[in-house]
Amino acid sequence: MERSCERAIEIGLPAIAFTDHADFVKVHPDQYCVDIVGYLEAVERCRAKFTGLRILSGVELGEPHWFADETKAILSAGKLDHVLGSVHCVRLHGREVDASQFPGLSEADFNVAVRSYFEETLAMLDSPHPFSTVAHLDYPKRYWQPGRAPYKESDYEEMLRAILVATAKRGCALEVNTTRGGGETKLCPGLTVLRWWREVGGTAVSFASDAHDPSKIAAGFELAADVVEAAGFKPSAEPTALWRR
Repeated sequence: MERSCERAIEIGLPAIAFTDHADFVKVHPDQYCVDIVGYLEAVERCRAKFTGLRILSGVELGEPHWFADETKAILSAGKLDHVLGSVHCVRLHGREVDASQFPGLSEADFNVAVRSYFEETLAMLDSPHPFSTVAHLDYPKRYWQPGRAPYKESDYEEMLRAILVATAKRGCALEVNTTRGGGETKLCPGLTVLRWWREVGGTAVSFASDAHDPSKIAAGFELAADVVEAAGFKPSAEPTALWRR
């Protein structure tokens, strides 16, 4: 976290938000649940050390609608500036499968898994669990296997629009995740979905690099800003505020 703060200062960011993972499904070693008490203590240490940088706390809840008690325990541990709702996994043939594992599925299971992902996202939005931002909406796009028919938002338009309507009704912001600067094809979501977001009444967009490493802090933000602006959202005079329509 300290190296991330140093990197944020180096590249001129006015603020940084640490939205660490609270994942309760363990399908591969990289998934984990944040030690929320230790995390909040680390945030305070960083705030004391980097007084010229605004440091925001947060958590990314993975499948909170599957884990009501665990989610409640995380959110009751202390004050958080940002709470993200996200889906990483689906249940397929009686087991949990992360979207990073979708490329290894058969063609039939792959198609079922992608649609299940959007169904789970809608179920999360219909749940009572509190979060203010929907993270990386079309996350499976990040792991689209070469050789398959290209990912097209129009193939899932009905589901995506239903998710966007539910997000707007909740009053949530929609995150644009740059996948650590992976380029336009890795923006989650991209221009098409952002335009739909505006059409259905979505009011706010946030930015995330999903860095996972200090070197990737804010990677891809310039591209993301151009795409968000093309979709009809504008920056606030306050540089750390959400972009709005």
